[in-house]
Amino acid sequence: MTPTQTNPSALLIIDMQQDFFNDPELDGHRKQLVRACNALAASAHEAGALVVEVRTVHDPDRSTWALNMLEDGQGMTLEGTPGAAPVEGLDLGESIIVTKTRDSAFHGTRLTDLLAASGVRNLAVAGVSTESCVAATATDAYAHDVHVVLVEDAIAATDPEAHDNALDRLKTQYRQPAVPSDRIQFEAGRATA
Repeated sequence: MTPTQTNPSALLIIDMQQDFFNDPELDGHRKQLVRACNALAASAHEAGALVVEVRTVHDPDRSTWALNMLEDGQGMTLEGTPGAAPVEGLDLGESIIVTKTRDSAFHGTRLTDLLAASGVRNLAVAGVSTESCVAATATDAYAHDVHVVLVEDAIAATDPEAHDNALDRLKTQYRQPAVPSDRIQFEAGRATA
């Protein structure tokens, strides 16, 4: 593990929204995740690092729905609904909000430009769900030559086995370590957003 990975200049908090916590497994982790994400955001702000809250938001008219949502005939995190709102207690301070319609926070969003404009080459990733949106975002970060550290006490999944498998794959294939939040030391980027 390199100092670059444990000294990120940005924090991504992914999908900490009401609808995701309708799942009983994730809901069991909700309080811990909120506490950890809030503490990470406070630490990042104090260091002058970029804090980005990534939210999935879909149009009720189905125009942005993913294939599985269309096949199931059931949407979630629909714009303007309580399910799209941040989970209760989440307080990320002055964060930048990026909205997405697919698992990766990079797909069809302004995230790449935002990170580049802020000089970010290394970031910490937290949120849900490990095997889907967290893994897709971490994989795409690798494709954009951005180092990632996964904050192990600030991510969770609907399935513990899928969580472990996803972390193992990211650690092995992309050399993205999973470390506890108390080992993360944020630093300011080269520029401000």
